[in-house]
Amino acid sequence: MVGNLSDDKLRLGIPKGSLQDSSLDLFARAGYDISVSSRSYFPTVDDKDITVVMFRAQEMSRYVADGVIDCGLTGYDWIVENDSDVHEVAELVYSKQSLTPARWVLAVPEESDVHRPEDLAGGIIATELVNATRRYFAERGVDVRVEFSWGATEVKARLVDAIVDVTETGSSLRANQLRVIDTIMTSTTRFIANRSAWTIPWKRTKIENMALLLSGAIAAREKVGLKMNVPCASLDAVLQRLPSEHSPTISPLADREWVAVEVILEERVERDLVPGLKAAGASGIITYPLNKVIP
Repeated sequence: MVGNLSDDKLRLGIPKGSLQDSSLDLFARAGYDISVSSRSYFPTVDDKDITVVMFRAQEMSRYVADGVIDCGLTGYDWIVENDSDVHEVAELVYSKQSLTPARWVLAVPEESDVHRPEDLAGGIIATELVNATRRYFAERGVDVRVEFSWGATEVKARLVDAIVDVTETGSSLRANQLRVIDTIMTSTTRFIANRSAWTIPWKRTKIENMALLLSGAIAAREKVGLKMNVPCASLDAVLQRLPSEHSPTISPLADREWVAVEVILEERVERDLVPGLKAAGASGIITYPLNKVIP
């Protein structure tokens, strides 16, 4: 099926399933209010030029490539798995649990005598990522049988010779006493567009603007804004305590002996930094979350 790309709406695909909540949160941080009914695959959005539909991430690249939708979010892994011819607009490093990339790993039970991919010759591999796994073994000249796994792949590691499964933290693999042999692929979320839609000027502009805001929302997730009032006599001491890679904004106050200092920095350093800034003479210190950071 090929969609009608000449219509007056930009059709956006949001992944349904494990990426759904993190994707909706990301769009909210980017400034888009998307409302999802519990049983609907067609959310509403506060932009009259956009319509939204939800597909599983595994299907998204096929629907974008075929023109069913103009653009959407999916993993790099599924673009490769489906061999989809799409335009990659942006890499968006977020996932269902963290900001780290997901890894598709080749794993065996801890007690297995398999230590290299070559040791699996003649064996059976269970995975959801069938095509990519077949290519991986074919490139190494290892003859295996790759079978599709309908979820809970970790459990099947003791029923077949090995599995290829996706992991972010490795906790599920450890819980199932599995040992990683190799990484098949590293994957992050990609914002992709249909190649024909990308040639339509207003749609391209809309997609590029959306990508900019989504990227800015990701950049802001681990940062905070910090404001403080500083006596001019203490300004050098305060600035010396700020991370050297950050250039603060310094503004005069009504009292000419004081200035306001504002800076954006990583949230992980903020809790250790604030007491030192106070000791150096800063007061009225305020920290606040950020929705977007646009470079």
